[in-house]
Amino acid sequence: MCKVEKSNLPPMAPVEPQATKPKFVLAHEPQSDFHWTPTDEPHATRRKLIMAKYPEVKKLFGHCWKTKYVIAATVALQTYLALNAQYMSWPVYIFIMYCIGGTANHAMMMGMHEISHNLGFKKPLHNKLLGIFANLPIGVPSSISFKRYHLEHHRYQGEDGVDVDLPTELEGKIFTNKLTKFIFLIFQLFFYGGRPLIVNPKVPGIWEFFNLVVCLSYNYAIYVYGGLSGLMYLLIGTLLGCGIHPVAGHFIAEHYEFVLGYETYSYYGILNRVTFNVGLHNEHHDFPFVAGSRLHEVRALAPEFYENLPSHKSWVKVLVDYVMDDNINAYSRVKRHNLTDDVKEKMKSD
Repeated sequence: MCKVEKSNLPPMAPVEPQATKPKFVLAHEPQSDFHWTPTDEPHATRRKLIMAKYPEVKKLFGHCWKTKYVIAATVALQTYLALNAQYMSWPVYIFIMYCIGGTANHAMMMGMHEISHNLGFKKPLHNKLLGIFANLPIGVPSSISFKRYHLEHHRYQGEDGVDVDLPTELEGKIFTNKLTKFIFLIFQLFFYGGRPLIVNPKVPGIWEFFNLVVCLSYNYAIYVYGGLSGLMYLLIGTLLGCGIHPVAGHFIAEHYEFVLGYETYSYYGILNRVTFNVGLHNEHHDFPFVAGSRLHEVRALAPEFYENLPSHKSWVKVLVDYVMDDNINAYSRVKRHNLTDDVKEKMKSD
């Protein structure tokens, strides 16, 4: 067991059902370090409690048959718009790129997220292929690599040096004021994509190379038949959809410590309809093998475990609060040092 840094923040909240819902109590001053805790991540414990009390939750496990059709329709839409972008006026081009392109490409990122848990098909091979297919309009090969890192995010949530969803110490020092936090939101795709290469680099395998070849071939075809405007429609649409965009609010909403002692937050609003219900994030982390389309049923089955957890009502408000509230910054995350360095080093080849 590694030594845990001291924290002047209160202990983590209990996992058991609470009688009342906590108020949003932010730090009384801007954080200058992460919230270090010696406790394990809370979701495995809550999963055991729910399964012991409601064993019928197992009936919700498994893939959703609709996922592949939603992905196919979205990829077809984005391909059509990319090929016809060259005929659009600039105002229409920019409007569609942000409103449709940004939303659709972000939806495909959430589709890849869903598929990383093998929730598109029964067989892992079919899920890998579907993930690469969903990756096409995003423009950046990432489906296979994302799965490797994302499953570690679930199993070792908050583990420093393993969970690459966590900001680095350098990010904590830089993104502390309104201007730098706003810049972070604009370019957060680069941080989410580049951080794993620095924090927890992994040796790419044959599937990463296959993912790369397929996506670059698709990009080339779009460029040949849709021109540079078609390719830029996809690439810039991805950047916009992961930046200052309503659906991108979940990046901040999911795990930033808006309420002291709580490290995961759900959102139950309408934008879940275009993100495979990723907003139901406590439910998802508790049961990552339940398809997004059935996460509401988890909450309905065990309401006492979720109704008094703090949650977000608006992803847009999350983005605004992150920038404008001086008490929330890149340090507003819970971290752990529960794994030895030898274990972390071995994981790089997994």
